[in-house]
Amino acid sequence: MAVCYTDFHSVGPTDEAMNITRERIRTETGRAPRQIALGDTGYPVNLREIQAPPERLYVRGALAEDDALAIAIVGSRAATPYGLAVAERLGADLAARGVTVVSGLARGIDSAAHRGALRAGGRTIAVLGSGVDVIYPPENRQLAGEIEGRGALVSQFAAGTRPLAGYFPARNRVIAGLALGVVVVEAAERSGSLITAGLAGELGREVMAVPGPLTSPQSVGANRLIQDGAALIQGWEDVVAQLPLRWRDQVKPMHATMGATQAGCRDNLARGHHAGRDVEDEAAGRLLRMIGEEPVGIDSLIERSGLAAGRASALLVTLEVEGRIRQLAGKRFIQVRLP
Repeated sequence: MAVCYTDFHSVGPTDEAMNITRERIRTETGRAPRQIALGDTGYPVNLREIQAPPERLYVRGALAEDDALAIAIVGSRAATPYGLAVAERLGADLAARGVTVVSGLARGIDSAAHRGALRAGGRTIAVLGSGVDVIYPPENRQLAGEIEGRGALVSQFAAGTRPLAGYFPARNRVIAGLALGVVVVEAAERSGSLITAGLAGELGREVMAVPGPLTSPQSVGANRLIQDGAALIQGWEDVVAQLPLRWRDQVKPMHATMGATQAGCRDNLARGHHAGRDVEDEAAGRLLRMIGEEPVGIDSLIERSGLAAGRASALLVTLEVEGRIRQLAGKRFIQVRLP
Protein backbone atom coordinates (compact mmCIF):
# COMPACT_ATOMS: atom_id res chain seq x y z
CA MET A 1 0.00 0.00 0.00
CA ALA A 2 1.31 3.44 -0.94
CA VAL A 3 1.03 6.14 1.66
CA CYS A 4 0.99 9.80 0.77
CA TYR A 5 2.02 12.36 3.38
CA THR A 6 0.95 15.95 2.83
CA ASP A 7 2.80 18.81 4.43
CA PHE A 8 0.40 21.74 4.57
CA HIS A 9 3.30 24.13 4.19
CA SER A 10 4.12 22.55 0.83
CA VAL A 11 0.66 22.88 -0.71
CA GLY A 12 1.34 26.35 -2.12
CA PRO A 13 4.64 25.44 -3.85
CA THR A 14 3.15 22.17 -5.10
CA ASP A 15 0.22 24.02 -6.69
CA GLU A 16 2.66 26.41 -8.33
CA ALA A 17 4.69 23.52 -9.72
CA MET A 18 1.52 21.88 -11.01
CA ASN A 19 0.49 25.09 -12.76
CA ILE A 20 3.90 25.34 -14.41
CA THR A 21 3.61 21.73 -15.55
CA ARG A 22 0.12 22.30 -16.95
CA GLU A 23 1.32 25.41 -18.83
CA ARG A 24 4.26 23.49 -20.30
CA ILE A 25 1.90 20.72 -21.46
CA ARG A 26 -0.42 23.28 -23.07
CA THR A 27 2.54 24.90 -24.86
CA GLU A 28 3.94 21.64 -26.13
CA THR A 29 0.50 20.46 -27.24
CA GLY A 30 -0.01 23.71 -29.13
CA ARG A 31 3.24 23.11 -31.00
CA ALA A 32 2.53 19.46 -31.64
CA PRO A 33 2.34 18.64 -35.36
CA ARG A 34 -1.06 18.62 -36.98
CA GLN A 35 -1.99 15.34 -38.66
CA ILE A 36 -3.60 15.34 -42.09
CA ALA A 37 -4.97 12.05 -43.38
CA LEU A 38 -5.14 11.20 -47.07
CA GLY A 39 -8.91 11.61 -47.09
CA ASP A 40 -8.90 15.02 -45.39
CA THR A 41 -9.73 18.13 -47.39
CA GLY A 42 -6.48 19.76 -46.24
CA TYR A 43 -4.32 17.06 -47.84
CA PRO A 44 -2.15 18.61 -50.62
CA VAL A 45 -3.85 18.19 -54.00
CA ASN A 46 -0.67 17.52 -55.98
CA LEU A 47 0.51 14.84 -53.57
CA ARG A 48 -2.88 13.14 -53.49
CA GLU A 49 -2.69 12.63 -57.27
CA ILE A 50 0.43 10.46 -57.25
CA GLN A 51 0.38 6.70 -56.99
CA ALA A 52 0.48 5.45 -53.37
CA PRO A 53 0.70 8.82 -51.59
CA PRO A 54 1.51 8.82 -47.86
CA GLU A 55 -1.51 7.85 -45.79
CA ARG A 56 -0.80 10.59 -43.28
CA LEU A 57 1.22 13.80 -43.11
CA TYR A 58 2.50 15.58 -40.03
CA VAL A 59 2.59 19.35 -40.40
CA ARG A 60 3.92 22.30 -38.46
CA GLY A 61 2.90 25.65 -39.86
CA ALA A 62 0.13 25.85 -42.42
CA LEU A 63 -0.51 24.41 -45.85
CA ALA A 64 -2.51 26.63 -48.22
CA GLU A 65 -4.64 25.96 -51.26
CA ASP A 66 -2.29 28.15 -53.31
CA ASP A 67 0.56 25.74 -52.53
CA ALA A 68 -0.63 23.68 -55.51
CA LEU A 69 1.35 26.16 -57.62
CA ALA A 70 4.69 24.84 -56.39
CA ILE A 71 8.18 24.20 -57.73
CA ALA A 72 10.81 22.12 -55.95
CA ILE A 73 14.40 23.34 -55.92
CA VAL A 74 16.97 20.75 -54.83
CA GLY A 75 20.68 20.19 -55.14
CA SER A 76 24.01 19.50 -53.56
CA ARG A 77 24.65 19.77 -49.83
CA ALA A 78 28.27 20.71 -50.61
CA ALA A 79 27.20 23.57 -52.85
CA THR A 80 29.55 26.10 -54.41
CA PRO A 81 29.03 29.87 -54.01
CA TYR A 82 27.65 29.87 -57.57
CA GLY A 83 25.09 27.20 -56.71
CA LEU A 84 24.02 28.91 -53.49
CA ALA A 85 23.55 32.24 -55.27
CA VAL A 86 21.54 30.63 -58.08
CA ALA A 87 19.28 28.67 -55.70
CA GLU A 88 18.55 31.67 -53.49
CA ARG A 89 17.84 33.94 -56.43
CA LEU A 90 15.65 31.38 -58.18
CA GLY A 91 13.73 30.73 -54.95
CA ALA A 92 13.20 34.46 -54.47
CA ASP A 93 12.16 35.06 -58.08
CA LEU A 94 9.53 32.32 -58.01
CA ALA A 95 8.21 33.10 -54.53
CA ALA A 96 7.87 36.79 -55.40
CA ARG A 97 5.44 35.73 -58.13
CA GLY A 98 3.26 33.54 -55.95
CA VAL A 99 4.97 30.21 -56.57
CA THR A 100 5.51 28.09 -53.45
CA VAL A 101 9.09 26.82 -53.18
CA VAL A 102 9.44 23.22 -51.97
CA SER A 103 12.72 21.73 -50.77
CA GLY A 104 14.20 19.45 -48.14
CA LEU A 105 15.83 21.75 -45.51
CA ALA A 106 19.20 20.12 -46.17
CA ARG A 107 22.48 21.99 -46.10
CA GLY A 108 23.51 23.77 -49.28
CA ILE A 109 21.07 24.26 -52.15
CA ASP A 110 17.92 23.34 -50.17
CA SER A 111 18.60 25.90 -47.45
CA ALA A 112 19.45 28.59 -50.02
CA ALA A 113 16.17 27.99 -51.89
CA HIS A 114 14.17 28.28 -48.64
CA ARG A 115 16.03 31.46 -47.68
CA GLY A 116 15.36 33.02 -51.07
CA ALA A 117 11.62 32.36 -50.82
CA LEU A 118 11.50 33.83 -47.31
CA ARG A 119 13.51 36.87 -48.36
CA ALA A 120 11.00 37.55 -51.13
CA GLY A 121 8.11 37.37 -48.67
CA GLY A 122 6.73 34.24 -50.31
CA ARG A 123 5.78 30.76 -49.18
CA THR A 124 8.03 27.74 -48.81
CA ILE A 125 7.54 24.14 -47.69
CA ALA A 126 10.30 22.02 -46.15
CA VAL A 127 9.87 18.25 -46.39
CA LEU A 128 11.78 16.33 -43.72
CA GLY A 129 13.17 12.81 -43.57
CA SER A 130 12.45 12.80 -39.84
CA GLY A 131 9.65 13.90 -37.55
CA VAL A 132 8.82 17.58 -37.94
CA ASP A 133 9.99 18.08 -34.35
CA VAL A 134 13.43 16.66 -35.14
CA ILE A 135 15.20 19.30 -37.21
CA TYR A 136 18.10 18.04 -39.28
CA PRO A 137 20.66 19.41 -39.75
CA PRO A 138 20.47 21.01 -36.28
CA GLU A 139 21.98 24.30 -37.46
CA ASN A 140 18.79 24.85 -39.51
CA ARG A 141 16.52 25.16 -36.46
CA GLN A 142 16.17 28.91 -36.86
CA LEU A 143 15.48 28.53 -40.58
CA ALA A 144 12.89 25.84 -39.78
CA GLY A 145 11.16 28.25 -37.40
CA GLU A 146 10.98 30.92 -40.11
CA ILE A 147 9.57 28.40 -42.58
CA GLU A 148 6.94 27.32 -40.04
CA GLY A 149 5.85 30.94 -39.74
CA ARG A 150 5.61 31.53 -43.50
CA GLY A 151 4.81 28.09 -44.84
CA ALA A 152 5.05 24.59 -43.46
CA LEU A 153 7.31 21.82 -42.23
CA VAL A 154 5.96 18.51 -43.58
CA SER A 155 6.82 14.87 -42.96
CA GLN A 156 5.22 11.49 -43.42
CA PHE A 157 7.06 10.32 -40.31
CA ALA A 158 5.59 10.64 -36.81
CA ALA A 159 6.92 13.08 -34.24
CA GLY A 160 10.15 11.93 -32.65
CA THR A 161 11.35 9.97 -35.70
CA ARG A 162 15.11 10.31 -36.10
CA PRO A 163 16.61 11.19 -39.52
CA LEU A 164 17.77 7.78 -40.74
CA ALA A 165 19.30 7.38 -44.20
CA GLY A 166 16.58 4.95 -45.30
CA TYR A 167 13.88 7.60 -44.83
CA PHE A 168 15.26 10.11 -47.31
CA PRO A 169 14.17 8.41 -50.57
CA ALA A 170 10.58 8.51 -49.26
CA ARG A 171 11.07 12.17 -48.32
CA ASN A 172 12.39 12.89 -51.84
CA ARG A 173 9.26 11.33 -53.32
CA VAL A 174 7.08 13.66 -51.25
CA ILE A 175 9.13 16.66 -52.45
CA ALA A 176 8.54 15.64 -56.07
CA GLY A 177 4.87 14.88 -55.39
CA LEU A 178 4.09 18.26 -53.83
CA ALA A 179 5.51 20.19 -56.79
CA LEU A 180 4.59 20.64 -60.44
CA GLY A 181 8.24 20.35 -61.37
CA VAL A 182 11.71 19.87 -59.90
CA VAL A 183 14.70 22.12 -60.60
CA VAL A 184 18.13 20.67 -59.84
CA VAL A 185 20.78 23.28 -58.99
CA GLU A 186 24.16 21.59 -58.72
CA ALA A 187 24.31 17.84 -58.24
CA ALA A 188 27.35 15.61 -58.13
CA GLU A 189 27.45 12.39 -60.14
CA ARG A 190 25.70 10.39 -57.40
CA SER A 191 23.71 13.12 -55.70
CA GLY A 192 20.45 12.34 -53.94
CA SER A 193 18.98 15.22 -55.94
CA LEU A 194 19.19 13.04 -59.03
CA ILE A 195 16.96 10.52 -57.22
CA THR A 196 14.43 13.31 -56.65
CA ALA A 197 14.63 14.26 -60.34
CA GLY A 198 14.12 10.64 -61.35
CA LEU A 199 11.11 10.34 -59.07
CA ALA A 200 9.70 13.55 -60.53
CA GLY A 201 9.95 12.09 -64.02
CA GLU A 202 8.20 8.91 -62.91
CA LEU A 203 5.41 10.97 -61.34
CA GLY A 204 4.88 12.96 -64.53
CA ARG A 205 6.41 16.16 -63.15
CA GLU A 206 8.59 18.54 -65.13
CA VAL A 207 12.33 17.91 -64.69
CA MET A 208 14.61 20.95 -65.02
CA ALA A 209 18.25 21.73 -64.29
CA VAL A 210 20.54 24.75 -64.06
CA PRO A 211 23.76 24.26 -66.05
CA GLY A 212 27.06 24.63 -64.26
CA PRO A 213 30.76 24.92 -65.12
CA LEU A 214 32.17 21.90 -66.91
CA THR A 215 35.11 21.94 -64.49
CA SER A 216 32.91 21.68 -61.38
CA PRO A 217 32.26 18.18 -59.95
CA GLN A 218 29.12 19.60 -58.32
CA SER A 219 27.61 20.29 -61.74
CA VAL A 220 28.19 16.89 -63.34
CA GLY A 221 24.77 15.54 -62.39
CA ALA A 222 22.83 18.66 -63.38
CA ASN A 223 24.62 18.92 -66.73
CA ARG A 224 23.91 15.27 -67.43
CA LEU A 225 20.21 15.77 -66.71
CA ILE A 226 20.17 18.44 -69.40
CA GLN A 227 21.92 16.06 -71.80
CA ASP A 228 19.20 13.51 -71.04
CA GLY A 229 16.40 15.92 -71.87
CA ALA A 230 15.76 18.00 -68.75
CA ALA A 231 14.78 21.60 -69.48
CA LEU A 232 17.72 24.02 -69.23
CA ILE A 233 16.97 26.76 -66.70
CA GLN A 234 18.56 30.20 -66.83
CA GLY A 235 15.92 32.12 -64.90
CA TRP A 236 12.46 31.98 -63.38
CA GLU A 237 10.91 32.58 -66.82
CA ASP A 238 12.29 29.27 -68.05
CA VAL A 239 10.71 27.48 -65.08
CA VAL A 240 7.30 29.05 -65.64
CA ALA A 241 7.51 28.30 -69.36
CA GLN A 242 7.60 24.57 -68.54
CA LEU A 243 4.29 24.69 -66.69
CA PRO A 244 0.95 23.89 -68.33
CA LEU A 245 -1.02 26.96 -69.41
CA ARG A 246 -3.55 26.73 -66.57
CA TRP A 247 -0.73 27.02 -64.03
CA ARG A 248 1.14 29.74 -65.93
CA ASP A 249 -2.01 31.84 -65.74
CA GLN A 250 -1.80 31.71 -61.93
CA VAL A 251 1.73 33.13 -61.74
CA LYS A 252 1.48 36.70 -60.46
CA PRO A 253 3.46 39.80 -61.41
CA MET A 254 6.32 40.47 -59.02
CA HIS A 255 5.35 42.21 -55.77
CA ALA A 256 5.43 45.96 -56.26
CA THR A 257 7.27 46.29 -52.94
CA MET A 258 10.29 44.32 -54.12
CA GLY A 259 13.45 46.41 -54.33
CA ALA A 260 15.67 47.10 -57.29
CA THR A 261 17.95 44.20 -56.42
CA GLN A 262 15.06 41.77 -56.55
CA ALA A 263 13.76 43.35 -59.74
CA GLY A 264 17.09 42.59 -61.35
CA CYS A 265 16.38 38.90 -60.84
CA ARG A 266 14.64 38.81 -64.20
CA ASP A 267 18.06 38.46 -65.73
CA ASN A 268 20.17 35.42 -66.33
CA LEU A 269 20.82 33.75 -62.97
CA ALA A 270 24.55 33.80 -63.43
CA ARG A 271 24.65 37.54 -64.26
CA GLY A 272 21.92 39.90 -63.11
CA HIS A 273 23.79 43.09 -64.09
CA HIS A 274 22.00 46.25 -65.25
CA ALA A 275 23.37 45.87 -68.77
CA GLY A 276 21.86 42.41 -69.03
CA ARG A 277 18.51 43.71 -67.80
CA ASP A 278 18.53 46.49 -70.39
CA VAL A 279 19.10 43.94 -73.14
CA GLU A 280 16.23 41.79 -71.84
CA ASP A 281 13.90 44.79 -71.58
CA GLU A 282 14.74 45.86 -75.13
CA ALA A 283 14.10 42.37 -76.48
CA ALA A 284 10.81 42.11 -74.58
CA GLY A 285 9.76 45.50 -75.93
CA ARG A 286 10.58 44.36 -79.45
CA LEU A 287 8.33 41.34 -79.04
CA LEU A 288 5.56 43.44 -77.52
CA ARG A 289 5.57 45.80 -80.51
CA MET A 290 5.02 42.82 -82.81
CA ILE A 291 1.90 41.71 -80.91
CA GLY A 292 -1.34 43.56 -81.52
CA GLU A 293 -5.04 42.91 -81.27
CA GLU A 294 -4.87 40.21 -83.94
CA PRO A 295 -3.45 36.85 -82.77
CA VAL A 296 0.11 36.17 -83.88
CA GLY A 297 1.82 32.78 -83.65
CA ILE A 298 5.02 32.08 -81.78
CA ASP A 299 6.87 30.88 -84.91
CA SER A 300 6.19 34.20 -86.59
CA LEU A 301 7.40 36.11 -83.54
CA ILE A 302 10.61 34.12 -83.38
CA GLU A 303 11.32 34.64 -87.06
CA ARG A 304 10.56 38.37 -87.05
CA SER A 305 12.37 39.13 -83.79
CA GLY A 306 15.52 37.21 -84.62
CA LEU A 307 15.58 35.82 -81.08
CA ALA A 308 16.43 32.22 -80.25
CA ALA A 309 13.34 30.11 -79.68
CA GLY A 310 14.08 29.50 -75.98
CA ARG A 311 14.76 33.18 -75.27
CA ALA A 312 11.65 34.31 -77.11
CA SER A 313 9.52 31.79 -75.22
CA ALA A 314 10.92 32.98 -71.88
CA LEU A 315 10.29 36.64 -72.72
CA LEU A 316 6.75 35.85 -73.82
CA VAL A 317 6.15 34.18 -70.46
CA THR A 318 7.44 37.32 -68.73
CA LEU A 319 5.09 39.54 -70.72
CA GLU A 320 2.22 37.15 -70.02
CA VAL A 321 2.89 37.11 -66.26
CA GLU A 322 3.08 40.91 -66.26
CA GLY A 323 -0.39 40.99 -67.85
CA ARG A 324 0.77 42.70 -71.03
CA ILE A 325 -0.11 39.87 -73.43
CA ARG A 326 -2.44 36.88 -73.38
CA GLN A 327 -1.81 33.48 -74.88
CA LEU A 328 -4.50 31.83 -76.97
CA ALA A 329 -4.82 28.25 -78.20
CA GLY A 330 -2.10 27.11 -80.58
CA LYS A 331 0.59 29.31 -78.98
CA ARG A 332 -0.84 32.50 -80.43
CA PHE A 333 -0.64 35.81 -78.61
CA ILE A 334 -2.56 39.06 -78.43
CA GLN A 335 -1.67 42.27 -76.61
CA VAL A 336 -3.67 43.29 -73.55
CA ARG A 337 -4.60 46.93 -73.73
CA LEU A 338 -4.10 48.52 -70.32
CA PRO A 339 -6.77 51.01 -69.20
